[in-house]
Order: sequence, then structure tokens, then C-alpha cells
Amino acid sequence: MAASAGPEIERLISLLAKLPGLGPRSARRAALALLKRREQLLVPLAASLAETADKVVSCSVCGAPDTRDPCAVCSDGARDNGLICVVEEAGALWAMERSGAFRGKYHLLGGLLSALDGVGPEHLRIAELVGRVKGGAVREVVLALPATVDGQTTAHYVAERIAGPDVQVTSLARGVPVGGELDWLDDGTIVQALRARRPA
Repeated sequence: MAASAGPEIERLISLLAKLPGLGPRSARRAALALLKRREQLLVPLAASLAETADKVVSCSVCGAPDTRDPCAVCSDGARDNGLICVVEEAGALWAMERSGAFRGKYHLLGGLLSALDGVGPEHLRIAELVGRVKGGAVREVVLALPATVDGQTTAHYVAERIAGPDVQVTSLARGVPVGGELDWLDDGTIVQALRARRPA
């Protein structure tokens, strides 16, 4: 960006470019769109970002972002406490919720095991999951992790940690494409994958 644009605009573009799916060119276009529609987009977006940064916390039970703790799902008495769906991040949780097929609780790991990236079990919320399962009320854990090398490595590790005579560990059926992410799947695929889940 030309220096005449000003350091504030350059900083906005730089920050936008760090978002998934946005490169430098897309970030410049997004910044221009925001600046052209300052009152309709830029000002409300800035206020929403500030409010979100101030009010959103991680649920102490499942790890999901919400404005209250415990989150809306963990606080819902109509949910099945004996059924936990393990997901990588909030995007996968939101995808599962969009499908409307799952009525249990969730557990966000906060990432996947990755030797290349130096992510070990101590970096994820696996110990918290083990604690929830060992509490005795959980009868099934559904591993809804990506069908990637890291996702399957994580699923295998988690399954070994939580395995026991009183808990069934299942994973999503192979209707989920290899290399696919839950956040990008259509609702029908998620419903079918949940219905056809199998032991991990």
C-alpha cells in the first residue's frame, strides 16, 4: 500500500490480511469496502469487535467461546450429559449445531496433535476431557475430528486415554471426506456421519 494511505489504513490492511482466506489483495479490497461504507460497516464492525473482545470468554466446561460461563450448550438442561462430542475448534462445533442432529454436550480440544508443529497433548484440552469422562456420567464420546493425519492421530490418542468399560468411544462415519473439515461440510453430510458413527 502506498505510504500516502496513512499508517492506520496500512495497519487495518495488515490485520485483515492475517484472517483465514484473506491475502494482501483481498485485505486491501476489504479495507476499501469498509472505508467507503464507514457508517454502515466500519463503525458498527469496530464496536462489535470491541464488545466481543470485552465479553467473550472460554467455557470452563467445554472450552467453547461464549458470553457466559458455562456456555449456552453446557447450561442447557435438555442436552444429554452422557453424550460428548469432541471437536477441534469452535467452527466444528458450530457446524455440528447447524445440522441439528446432535443433542449432547461438546468438548473443544483447542487444536490437534502435531509433531511437526510441536503440539503435544499438554497443549490441548485432553486432560480436561479425561476428567469429564472419568466423572462417571458419560456413556459415549463421539470423536468428530478432521479426517487428516493430525486429526486421526489425535483421535487415536484421545480414544486410548478415555477408553474404559463404561464408556463407548465412536467416531464419525467415513461420509466425511478425507482431508475434509467439519466447518465446510453441508448439514446432510454431518447428519449422515453422526447416524453412521462407529467404534473408534
